[in-house]
Amino acid sequence: MGDQTPSLSNVLNKVKPYVAIISLQFGYAGMYIISMVSLKHGMSNYILATYRHVVATIVIAPFAFVLERKIRPKMTLPIFLRIVALGFLEPVLDQNLYYLGLKYTTATYASTFVNMLPAVTFILAMIFRLEKVNLKKIRGLAKIIGTAITVIGAMVMTLYKGPIIDFIKSGGVAHHGTTSESADKHWVIGTIMMLGSIVSWSSFFILQSFTLKKYPAELSLTAWICFMGMVEGAGVSLIMVRDFSAWKVGWDSRLLAASYSGIVCSGIAYYVQGVVIRERGPVFVTSFSPLCMIITAFLGAIVLAEKVHLGSILGAIIIVTGLYTVVWGKSKEGKNSEGNEKSNALQELPITNNARSISVDDGIDEPAKIVTIPASKSPFSTQGT
Repeated sequence: MGDQTPSLSNVLNKVKPYVAIISLQFGYAGMYIISMVSLKHGMSNYILATYRHVVATIVIAPFAFVLERKIRPKMTLPIFLRIVALGFLEPVLDQNLYYLGLKYTTATYASTFVNMLPAVTFILAMIFRLEKVNLKKIRGLAKIIGTAITVIGAMVMTLYKGPIIDFIKSGGVAHHGTTSESADKHWVIGTIMMLGSIVSWSSFFILQSFTLKKYPAELSLTAWICFMGMVEGAGVSLIMVRDFSAWKVGWDSRLLAASYSGIVCSGIAYYVQGVVIRERGPVFVTSFSPLCMIITAFLGAIVLAEKVHLGSILGAIIIVTGLYTVVWGKSKEGKNSEGNEKSNALQELPITNNARSISVDDGIDEPAKIVTIPASKSPFSTQGT
């Protein structure tokens, strides 16, 4: 029984990152639907992003203050400047571009397009040397080919809409031919907004990975990001929205969208992503977005009566194929790195604190000599000698 406990804990430790990231996909799917409803009811995307981080700061800051008061590193100017950049990249730039793209397209299309996130994150991680690619090995080629396939899928979604596919029949109003040109124009604008959002989000993951090495306190970093996002977002909102009545929030979809997205998709998500990034890297965190796409498509068809185009389905299939080609390359790389760690561990030859007597035969016809090796106060290894 004693041998089973460590193995069970090892299994749980390996499973936890998967459970955490998969749970986030359900949270994001709910956010897509709720945010779409509030935006359709006239809520400004700038104000929604600001209120989202007001809620997130209020919820996360007390936990960060209490739970990490003994381990929180000292704040320095370089770390603070990184937090300012993090607060702009995701809470302000990414979310506002995403909400604008959501207005011009649909929740299902937006969640499908987000599947490009792992490929863009991989490209940026490769540029900043967080990912290494060996083109002589199949795993390196898989990551490059998968990234290219993902980009092709995004191009298919952007350039080809195709006929409407009704998975769930709804009584929605048919589109008139006179509005098709305007709708196509908005579709392209929305796609550009979504692409900008994804690049900003990927940059956030990369910078968060670097910042955690200097400031390894996930809750405190989350609280700081939410706070800076709130301050910077409020500044942008005051510039972009001059009507102060737009800031009014009642007991309606606006309050629900701000509260839900702030608690689940900013506060909890930033913290969980930070923990998993430290363990598995930024590419792993972005590898489960297809699940969110499936959940959002199902909810969007039921709640919002959204129409799914053939181009979106074909593009999604291509993107997911490319995504999991990249993930396969990452998994093969992980197995090889674990093998290297084990082989390095076999080279470790620690000397214990117990003196040992070793019988030495010098090849002369005499009794073997007994040599005593004295105890060492500090263990050492022969690795690197």
